[in-house]
Amino acid sequence: MNIDQYKISKKISLAQTDTFKEIEGAKEKLKHIRRKISELQDTMYAHGKYNMLICLQGMDTSGKDSLVREVFKDVNARGVVVHSFKAPTSAELKHDFLWRHYIALPQRGKICVFNRTHYENVLVTRVHPEYILGENIPSVTSLNDLDDAFYHKRMERIINFEEHIAESGTIILKFFLHLSKDEQKKRLFRRLRRKEKNWKFSKDDLKERKSWSAYQKCYEDAINRTSKDFAPWYVVPADDKATARLIVAETILQNLQSYKDMVEPSLDEETLSHLDEFKKQLEND
Repeated sequence: MNIDQYKISKKISLAQTDTFKEIEGAKEKLKHIRRKISELQDTMYAHGKYNMLICLQGMDTSGKDSLVREVFKDVNARGVVVHSFKAPTSAELKHDFLWRHYIALPQRGKICVFNRTHYENVLVTRVHPEYILGENIPSVTSLNDLDDAFYHKRMERIINFEEHIAESGTIILKFFLHLSKDEQKKRLFRRLRRKEKNWKFSKDDLKERKSWSAYQKCYEDAINRTSKDFAPWYVVPADDKATARLIVAETILQNLQSYKDMVEPSLDEETLSHLDEFKKQLEND
């Protein structure tokens, strides 16, 4: 698979970017890929120099939760950590907007998934700028202070944050699950029709849907401004869930495989020289 077709290396228009793609046999292909991801995560853990941060963004119902479940199903439970960032708590609001994301970063050797990410600070807060007032920022006294320049400066800080952690060994991959408005409507209807799915529905989903165009504009601006070589964005067609999962998994796999220096360490010479002795001890145990 040519994953570069989804990688953002030049300015894009989301309105002109496909939301639907169907890859034949996607479910079976995913099973093979996620086993390879598991093996490489084991190697990454033993190597101890890298970690990986997966950032997932998308409109409601774009399939983020189920993607995490299916893509990382075979990874050692201790090797992958998932953080779903909701509205900041009162304690989190007493810190800068990146603080709660920084302390959630993965240890070396682990994969961490941010299900909704630090980009919410230039997405939902840009659509609903009143949320920013709760941060008690000295330079912000009213909504009039929250202009494009304010959010663009935040994006610069996000870029600096990502560059810093990338230089420290964090492999950063950012995915926007690009869902069509029609497909979201179908998925919301499904939540209402199927009793076992009712719990997923919230009236806020309909409220946010009314801001669809505003969100698309904010996503497009953020993606175009913050897709960098050290932290690239991938815009993934998300109308077909199986295909979206496969694209994300293949992107993760190819990026892990590109780190040729990531190998399992060898035993020290002294231990190697006594392997036969250790085997005999176990046989006689």
